[in-house]
Amino acid sequence: MQLVELDVRAVLRDGGEPFPLIMQTVASLKAGQSLRLIANFRPVPLLQVMQKKGFSFKDREIGNGDWEVIFTPVEAENKMTESKPVSRSAETVVPEIWPDPMHYLDYSLPDQGTVTEEILRLLNRIEDGAVIFALFSAEPDFLLPELEKAGHQWVGNFDAGGEAYRMMIRSGAH
Repeated sequence: MQLVELDVRAVLRDGGEPFPLIMQTVASLKAGQSLRLIANFRPVPLLQVMQKKGFSFKDREIGNGDWEVIFTPVEAENKMTESKPVSRSAETVVPEIWPDPMHYLDYSLPDQGTVTEEILRLLNRIEDGAVIFALFSAEPDFLLPELEKAGHQWVGNFDAGGEAYRMMIRSGAH
């Protein structure tokens, strides 16, 4: 992966607004390129904007209050596409800005046992707001009311081939 570097510290120090420059640089990225952004603070609002645009990110403080953020385009096959209708829990708010899943579960094989109990146990062990990704062979109708009753949010749909149901679940209040 080739990195295109953009250092906006001088723009920020001079009181300028780097957002247009950042978006211009993002628009100029070619296939296989990622953006390495250097700023004098952690650009939290930008992280959400870039996730909505289909980028994942890795950030780290590099010293003296400066931050490095590497934005990488998310591959199309890893994204939940809009090719099939997306369902969501009643309380789901802007799943596009949820963090990346911290657990990946595969329940696509038959006879998976106590799926609901396993997922609820995991959700109770992770921090509020953390996300898990689960794959099912069919829409898990049995699980959905239990998630909502427990205060968790979810969003899901079938893959383009209609063979697997993909679901992201965000841990709610414990």
